[in-house]
Amino acid sequence: MAGVSTRDALLVNAGSTSVKLTRLVNGRPATPPSGLDDALAAAATPDVVLHRVVHGGHRTGAVILDDAVLDELRALTELAPLHQPPALDAVDSCRRRWPGTIQIACFDTSFHTTLPPEARAYALPARLRDKVQVYGFHGLSHAWSARCVASELPAARRTLVAHLGGGQSLCGVLDGRSIVTTMGFTPLDGLVMATRSGTIDPGALLWLAAHTDEDLDTVLERESGLLGLAGTGDMEAILVRAAAGDDAAGLALSVWLHRFLRQAGGCIAVLGGLDVLVFTGGIGEHSPILREIVCDRLAWLGVALGDPPSVPSSDSYVVDVSGPDAAVRTLVVQAREDLQMLHEAAALLGDGGG
Repeated sequence: MAGVSTRDALLVNAGSTSVKLTRLVNGRPATPPSGLDDALAAAATPDVVLHRVVHGGHRTGAVILDDAVLDELRALTELAPLHQPPALDAVDSCRRRWPGTIQIACFDTSFHTTLPPEARAYALPARLRDKVQVYGFHGLSHAWSARCVASELPAARRTLVAHLGGGQSLCGVLDGRSIVTTMGFTPLDGLVMATRSGTIDPGALLWLAAHTDEDLDTVLERESGLLGLAGTGDMEAILVRAAAGDDAAGLALSVWLHRFLRQAGGCIAVLGGLDVLVFTGGIGEHSPILREIVCDRLAWLGVALGDPPSVPSSDSYVVDVSGPDAAVRTLVVQAREDLQMLHEAAALLGDGGG
């Protein structure tokens, strides 16, 4: 792909309910379009359009989009029903508008293709194991955090990344590679999220399917999690209500914390210990109260926060919030999936300018 540049890149992140756009010129943010329609109507043609796609199957990195690849990605829609369709719709719109511009997909699953067999396999008959396995998600965020840790603390080997936002997951990173993660076959698994249930006994789902007429897709994706426990998926609102003695909010926070600690402990055990704890995502970056609650419960590991807490700025993607005597470093990393996408696209195209 000699001659293809990522110096002027439009990045399209189509979520389940909205589309976020970023324009990077020479790796730095430029004024983004206000929406996809405005971007498509603009006279300027980007060098390349990068699309965040949640599910890439077994693909290990970014890929140039053509009809055959898009057919493969559409076949994965059932595994990420909230996210895959809008991303592919955005791809179709951009390909129609800029037919001569390379369109690249960057996947949330690719970072987790390094999971070892024991972390990827479910205990199912052989005829089903190729169909149902752990994929893991939020990989662009986890990969970005892993790169930031490698830059800030190059001697650290064992990192636990906590991506905490509307969707949430943990990833155990050993020497820069994902070896364990809490999301599995779909983004429903793992931690309690804003509206998603997280891990639930499969027997309970079988029982619900047999004894109720509930639309379980809707229940588990849109009506559960913090919303199901406290009537809101807003963690900050739950923290305020819990501090004021609200029982439902207190239960929601306790359930969330219990699941976090139980699954974080499993990841740390797989890693064989912990050198770095990373908080990222909207909640991870902007809720010092939640960070303090989590770190207090992980103090036995040597996790300790300094005072006062801080957050990353536009000038620095990483802030070390560790206490002076902490055995485990705690970092807050600004989630920059866009820069991770640009990095992956530049590697694909052989463009050192990315």
